[in-house]
Amino acid sequence: MLKAVILIGGPQKGTRFRPLSFEVPKPLFPVAGVPMIQHHIEACSQVPNMKEILLVGFYQPNEALNKFLVVAQQEFKIPIRYLQEYAALGTGGGIYHFRDQILSGGPEAFFVMNADVCSEFPLLEMLDFQKHQGDTHSFIMLGATANRTQSLNYGCIVAKADTQEVLHYVEKPSTFVSNVINCGIYLFTPAIFQHIGEVFHRNHQQPFLEENINGWQRAEMIRLEQDVFTALAGHGRLYVFKTDGFWSQIKSAGSAIYASRLYLDRYNTSHPERLTHNQTEGPIIKGNVYIHPTATIHESTVLGPNVSIGEGVTVGAGVRVRESIILHGAVLQDHSCVLNSIVGWDSSIGRWARVEGTPSDPNPNDPHAKMDSETLFRDGKLTPSITILGCNVSIPPEVIILNSIVLPHKELTRSFKNQIIL
Repeated sequence: MLKAVILIGGPQKGTRFRPLSFEVPKPLFPVAGVPMIQHHIEACSQVPNMKEILLVGFYQPNEALNKFLVVAQQEFKIPIRYLQEYAALGTGGGIYHFRDQILSGGPEAFFVMNADVCSEFPLLEMLDFQKHQGDTHSFIMLGATANRTQSLNYGCIVAKADTQEVLHYVEKPSTFVSNVINCGIYLFTPAIFQHIGEVFHRNHQQPFLEENINGWQRAEMIRLEQDVFTALAGHGRLYVFKTDGFWSQIKSAGSAIYASRLYLDRYNTSHPERLTHNQTEGPIIKGNVYIHPTATIHESTVLGPNVSIGEGVTVGAGVRVRESIILHGAVLQDHSCVLNSIVGWDSSIGRWARVEGTPSDPNPNDPHAKMDSETLFRDGKLTPSITILGCNVSIPPEVIILNSIVLPHKELTRSFKNQIIL
């Protein structure tokens, strides 16, 4: 039997995702119309013999998370539990802390995946790859190809050309190491806990760790990437399975729009029923668009490409929306225009107003380009990026909001450009 663990982080993570992570835990942020981690769960539920999915993180149990778990278990007919860490234990510390829960029932292997990635999740292919390695005790990491400059922002993998054994692993190197990067999706056997345990005991023996105020926590804080993979590389235990499928990190709000595009595109084959098509009585659809069944949309609206519209959204006459995510309860009044933006829960945009951002998409001419992990400020100025309206933001008629971030519960009275509106 198999299990899967999804690492969902906690409230002090997801800071680059503000102001959106104020309202909903980042793992539940809707990407292509469903919560971010539902894509992971769906992929896991399609693996034969998958007995349980565990979410590990340090969010306080909250209503949104509990409701999501109930609905997901019913939809995917698989037990899903949330295991709460007492502190941020890192990517290795969390699974080590809950090793008994993961190993109960005796799984032969288990997947571990970061919540903030979007992917085709080639889990069956990773299982096949492990079988064909001839060594069922090997650990598999999913790798993708990046370009030279961007590879420095990721964990880099040097592998043997014939067997794909990982010879060398460096997390965010300062100079070029390899263009194969770690995708944050792994297939482990129970033997991995022996290796994490060695790090754990080594940490306990280092007296300087104990001097911290949280010294006892520091020993439990283990990072799979720097502490475990770096040591495992070159010992014939760790292999990389390279995927040609799409993959991207979802670190910032801008990357959520890009991830949404990748998933909406995939819906053409995986979930055609989720995509809206042109009908005589409906809005004009260009490209891939997701509309929640409860949304009310005027037939003169033009939507797409890459638009997802959430629950209970109202869109008036003559509205144009492109490359954007409109979250539940938002109102777009007549003839407003929304481009490269995320419109927060219950926000409203006045008539003839224009809300526009600058996309931070990977270079379309480079097949290996990834999202740049853009910084908020460059040279003392706000980097032009996706425009984000937090929840309950009200934009008056006939203004322009350009490349700006508006915090929740604001009622604007004029136009803004390149600003964070607190």
